[in-house]
Amino acid sequence: MISIDNLTVSFGGWDLFSNISFLINPRDRIGLVGKNGAGKSTLLKVLIGEQQPTSGAVTRNGECTIGYLPQQMKVADTTTLFEETATAFKEVLELEAQIERLTEQITVRTDYESDAYAKLIHQLNDATDRYHMLGGDNRDAEIEKTLLGLGFRRSDFGRPTCEFSGGWRMRIELAKLLLRRPSIFLLDEPTNHLDIESIEWLEGYLKDYNGAVVLISHDRAFLDNVTNRTVEISLGKIYDYKASYSKYVQLRHERREQLMAAYANQQRMIEKTEEFIERFRYKPTKSNQVQSRIKQLEKLDRIEIEEEDLSALNIKFPPAPRSGRIVAEVKQAGKRFGDKFIFGGAEFMIEAGEKVALVGRNGEGKTTFARMLIGQLEPSEGEIKIGHNVHIGYYAQNQDDLMNGDFTVYDTLDRVAVGDIRTRLRDILAAFLFRGEDIDKKVKVLSGGECARLAMARLMLEPYNLLVLDEPTNHMDMRSKDILKKALQEYNGTLVVVSHDREFLDGLVDKVYEFRDGHVKEYLGGIYDFLEKKHLNSLRELEVKREETRTEKAVRNEPSKISYEEKREQERQVRKIQGKISKVEDEIAALEARVDEMDRQMADPAAYGIDLSDGSVYKQYEALKKEMNELIADWECLHEELDKFNK
Repeated sequence: MISIDNLTVSFGGWDLFSNISFLINPRDRIGLVGKNGAGKSTLLKVLIGEQQPTSGAVTRNGECTIGYLPQQMKVADTTTLFEETATAFKEVLELEAQIERLTEQITVRTDYESDAYAKLIHQLNDATDRYHMLGGDNRDAEIEKTLLGLGFRRSDFGRPTCEFSGGWRMRIELAKLLLRRPSIFLLDEPTNHLDIESIEWLEGYLKDYNGAVVLISHDRAFLDNVTNRTVEISLGKIYDYKASYSKYVQLRHERREQLMAAYANQQRMIEKTEEFIERFRYKPTKSNQVQSRIKQLEKLDRIEIEEEDLSALNIKFPPAPRSGRIVAEVKQAGKRFGDKFIFGGAEFMIEAGEKVALVGRNGEGKTTFARMLIGQLEPSEGEIKIGHNVHIGYYAQNQDDLMNGDFTVYDTLDRVAVGDIRTRLRDILAAFLFRGEDIDKKVKVLSGGECARLAMARLMLEPYNLLVLDEPTNHMDMRSKDILKKALQEYNGTLVVVSHDREFLDGLVDKVYEFRDGHVKEYLGGIYDFLEKKHLNSLRELEVKREETRTEKAVRNEPSKISYEEKREQERQVRKIQGKISKVEDEIAALEARVDEMDRQMADPAAYGIDLSDGSVYKQYEALKKEMNELIADWECLHEELDKFNK
């Protein structure tokens, strides 16, 4: 599908990539990994042609189409959500025009045996196949399914796009990308603006997608659930593992140990060779041997090992001062903004030392509650009482907006630090991977991950006994998240964290509060205990269960004891539905046989003696396909009816 051949990308004489080569095949699910700055995003830009390589080539087959989602993009603000999403079907509209034009040309031509006529037939077949593959017959349903899967509500469909926040606008672009159905998806951090439920939905979509996927993500669970191949970029080279991320980590560790042993052996050999050269450099009797050793070193392919800095793995938050047993008491608390109701009736307590996760769809009130907890917002109803001697540290999603872009990294901490802690600022920054010249960088040039780490470093300037963290891992790489998670696990204070990162929450929290449909519900245990208690394999099913119909509820709540007459009537209805299903299945099978026969006839009209010039054959073919789709829809509805009786 895509071939990368001896690709080199250089900046100022320094090679970001050096002669890398690999293939992207149909149905590949590739996780692109490597340190920040290794060149992952740059490689995606090279693949789409946005950036030119210094040397080498990227070759795509003629039918390959690419859908690219960058970390940041410009979004449209001129129409409604549904209308903007529908622009994804631009190719479908063009195909409709092309099919109409080709059909008209075929109708008026009479040179049935010519190459030009055969070419038109092939073009029409290709355009028709592409039209159906892109869902041209089912546009509105596909748009609705995709938008709901990404967390939008039906009530949002008519809203202007300018009313949505940046994160929701990114979802609009992702929806358009998914609906275009390219041959290959190139996705750069697609989960950054999604909640847990939408991430689960996207996982299912990508796993079942009939194309290739290359994605960059710092969400370990997402990578494990989607990818089956991992391509690592390290020191300008690539290492290709036919494995998901967790298996790759294990294989990489084994490869690194082997590489370290080979590196040590090579260094010993180099050291002995250089020692021999220095020892006998000026002895005429050894000159040939010395020259041979020099040439040997010049030709040597030296092993390079990517530096692994482990010094930051032991960072700790300052010990938490003692607080009262009750850190926060929430009594029938709720919030609305004007006429917009967010949630209400929240009733629970957070005790000292607890580590709590707030989960749920975006817009359900998680961040709003966090801001109410720290006193930035007042409840519209009820109250939130903070306990005795509770000192709160807060990390906001928009932390980079809250820091002055003209300050340096060091100044950002220095301006808020007081007392003896100021003598440890460089140590704190080093613990969060800011070393050397990094501390003199201005905040406005930092990446999203660097801003997140700097904001977290600020929380260490003062001892807090309640940390409220709102999406702290957004933009953080996996190593930074591991460092933060370990520090929070060892933190002896109380933690309230809003996060969509299941891997980060797993083993960190011991209680989950779900914000859903205007209510807050408590679950004891970790994030995967929460899923198990909901009797779900994934959070994807939460969205399905949210919109149960009254009929389904009536069937579910039906008394277990029914009369003999009612039972007989139910059995009669079941037999009736089963008979209809059998009949529809026979009709579908017959139509499928007719469609297959017409496919063969249109592929070789001369052999079957049929005339395609007037377009009637194509109309008949389309009518058969339409009738078959309608029967399939009827079949699905009948099975849904049958399922109600089987519950």
